[in-house]
Amino acid sequence: MTVASSPHNHTSPQDVWYVLIGIPGLEDLHTWIAIPICSMYIVAVIGNVLLIFLIVTERSLHEPMYFFLSMLALADVLLSRATAPKMLAIFWFHARGISFGSCVSQMFFIHFIFVAESAVLLAMAFDRYVAICYPLRYTTILTSSVIGKIGTVAVVRSLFICCPFIFLVYRLLYCGRNVIPHSYCEHMGIARLACDNITVNIIYGLTMALLSTGLDIILIIISYTMILCTVFHIPSWAARYKALNTCGSHICVILMFYTPAFFSFFAHRFGGKTIPRHIHILVANLYVVVPPMLNPIIYGVKTKQIQNRVVLLFSSVTKCC
Repeated sequence: MTVASSPHNHTSPQDVWYVLIGIPGLEDLHTWIAIPICSMYIVAVIGNVLLIFLIVTERSLHEPMYFFLSMLALADVLLSRATAPKMLAIFWFHARGISFGSCVSQMFFIHFIFVAESAVLLAMAFDRYVAICYPLRYTTILTSSVIGKIGTVAVVRSLFICCPFIFLVYRLLYCGRNVIPHSYCEHMGIARLACDNITVNIIYGLTMALLSTGLDIILIIISYTMILCTVFHIPSWAARYKALNTCGSHICVILMFYTPAFFSFFAHRFGGKTIPRHIHILVANLYVVVPPMLNPIIYGVKTKQIQNRVVLLFSSVTKCC
């Protein structure tokens, strides 16, 4: 499917069909790799949809922390839905072809959801900061109106950051290279196939990563620094533990979200010669299904209210059956 051409034989982006080869070097294991990925994808969708359903239908969960959690669950469903089906089609059915338009659409949604989810994690850190540092003003600060505005800002910011990616890949000249050594489309993967100068793409991608997710991480660290300062001024050890315990789930989710994401980001740009490509791509594949699968499990295990609602829900279903 690769088209041989001279450097001057430019191809219109609309005419390009790309070939996603999956995980380079592990093609013989694609069938087996797809089994755990499919299992994790199913658990991620069911777990997050169930979490959203519980938060929407149960009035006792209509609190700021759970509203932010529902936003996180929605982002996880969308992220896994935008990537896993095509990955599984590649691994099981060798359906590697994808049009330029579909590839750009997938690229946009992946980056859009990632930036939005990072903003939600920052909002959740702010929620914990207010709950621990200003407990008496918690409900007056984080009103429904404020939560709605935070969600709107997260979406608008993500659109503002990610829409230029579409323009940046459409402006490039392509001359026939169409094999992407990945399981899904992302910005630099498309840009590197162009026979054009992609310096602007590299600078914009790196700058936006630092100004969006990089800034989010700094603000999250500041939030938790202030939380720790407040907690260590609490005289009771039991009260300290209780306060920190409410942050445990959020910290786990933060580590799962940012660690593989930044590994993938820096490996793609700076670790091409030191990190085997199949390791990089495998981590990128797991990243879009593992955190979405584990997030509802972590919050389900660590949050008593969610545990109780799940038990009641399944008890009701059992009685009906």
